Amino acid sequence: MVVTACGILQGWTTATLPLARHLQKEAQSQHNNSEFTEDQKKTIAKIATCLELRSAALQSTQSQEEFKLEDLKKLEPILKNILTYNKEFPFDVQPVPLRKILAPGEEENLEFEEDDEDGGAGAGSPDSFPARVPGVIEGTLLPRLPSEPGMTLLTIRIEKIGLKDAGQCIDPYITVSVKDVNGVDLTPVQDTPVASRKEDTYVHFNVDIEIQKHVEKLTKGAAIFFEFKHYKPKKRFTSTKCFAFMEMDEIKPGTIVIELYKKPTDFKRKKLQLLTKKPLYLHLHQTLHKE
Repeated sequence: MVVTACGILQGWTTATLPLARHLQKEAQSQHNNSEFTEDQKKTIAKIATCLELRSAALQSTQSQEEFKLEDLKKLEPILKNILTYNKEFPFDVQPVPLRKILAPGEEENLEFEEDDEDGGAGAGSPDSFPARVPGVIEGTLLPRLPSEPGMTLLTIRIEKIGLKDAGQCIDPYITVSVKDVNGVDLTPVQDTPVASRKEDTYVHFNVDIEIQKHVEKLTKGAAIFFEFKHYKPKKRFTSTKCFAFMEMDEIKPGTIVIELYKKPTDFKRKKLQLLTKKPLYLHLHQTLHKE
């Protein structure tokens, strides 16, 4: 694994997030025949954190504390000599908490029994959600882009989502992305902070998402996706429960309510299946800004 990772790391700016996930899985492995000690696993986990920071820096042009290329290069000798490395780690980062990180598409192979919206839902949990992971709690929202004459910016306020088992969702948040017709990202992906509260069958967010491209610059057939995610303590990973999307002809000022679909997220919108027949939706409010 280490030899392969070093080879990938030499590419510096490519495949940083997949490599981070690969290293994180090794750091979180529980099997007894692992070639690494617990201290070595902690170092590997810190390297994974650095790679995630680099990936975030590459996606955002507005980051004030970018993890630079020269910083990334300092990781190679550590990874290459992980079995003998005993110096202080060069960056003040902490390992990502022990949660499984899933690569795109990996969730499709997982069991869905806990996510069946029409299955049995138990009693709700307390009104406030427990704080677990700082990165998840805070989200990765980006500020509004500078205005341009004649161009329109879109702010989407995610108000709430209706779910039969809203009370059972742990650390729920929503990942927002803008995709073209082929499912390719047109803007940086953003995560909301963990939901603020729940009430009956609703998970409340009340958070603004600034779409990172002027509306006029979005390609024909593009769509804005909202993936509802929550933590599964028994399986120790964060999973997508359902998703919704909004197409370009739905970009209008005011309130909009959109349907929820079963996972896995279908960014190409080819095989859509409603999550439930019950009247449960994602509630949004749109604001258009134009000079």
